[in-house]
Amino acid sequence: MSRRLPPLRALEAFLRVVRLGSARAAAAELGLSPSALSRRIGTLEEFVGRKLFTRAHQAMQLTDEGRAFYDAVAPHIEALAAAVESQSDNLGVMRLHLGVLPLFGGQRLFPRLGELRKLHPRLHIDIDTGPHLLDRVGDTLDAAILLLQQPDPSLHAVRLDHNSVYAIASRELAAEIGSTPDTVKLSRQTFLVHNELPDSFGTWRDAMGLKTFEPAAVDHYDSGQLLLEAAAQGLGIAIMHDDHFKRAGDKRLARLFDVDVPSPYSYWFVCRPRDLEQRPVRLFHDWLVDAGL
Repeated sequence: MSRRLPPLRALEAFLRVVRLGSARAAAAELGLSPSALSRRIGTLEEFVGRKLFTRAHQAMQLTDEGRAFYDAVAPHIEALAAAVESQSDNLGVMRLHLGVLPLFGGQRLFPRLGELRKLHPRLHIDIDTGPHLLDRVGDTLDAAILLLQQPDPSLHAVRLDHNSVYAIASRELAAEIGSTPDTVKLSRQTFLVHNELPDSFGTWRDAMGLKTFEPAAVDHYDSGQLLLEAAAQGLGIAIMHDDHFKRAGDKRLARLFDVDVPSPYSYWFVCRPRDLEQRPVRLFHDWLVDAGL
């Protein structure tokens, strides 16, 4: 005898509530009233004989049994979708419109994209490194990888790293400045700051105990790669993340002062919650998280 399948509409409702993190958002996506969504969840709970959510004041919170059920079922649903996709002649290229900062793309994303292509050969990505990426998420972009202090709470966001702020200079300039912060020497220097990290210089300066210090100038760059090159050419002191410095592996560069300064910025993956239900977004999201970029 074949096994009974769970009510698929109820299962879809359950998965959407978990992935979107909101019963209201899931109901809106499915075109259901909150009560109709709750009934579908109840049908699934009756089928599996477990309480998947607690309900209070129209809010639904996943129970421990609900989490275990999701962890057990979700990979198989994804595998089912992949199997159907592989057997269908009607499914062509899946396309993701992704915004990404160039330095992250060059140092972290592109060296690993071959892995994604092998896993999902139908998935193709249009890369956009243009301005105002955050403002275009949900419009011309399906998702983006950005430097942010805190993401917009209306977006689905996954933090990809934690960073320290480094002061980076050419080896010659680092030797000239020395191993101890000297406000006289530093005040003669130009500091180089990325447009996506506007508060990084102030954070570094305050942590170094140099709150009243002012440099000769602060130059701003919209390209992390060019900023690192400018520092290597002796054009100034770059205020960058430790990860950028380490991944660059540029022997022309040196870190100034061995002091760890936590950065107010991290790389985040962001998209609209409902766009997680789009297969290209979901595939990229899950791969990105699992790959640990």
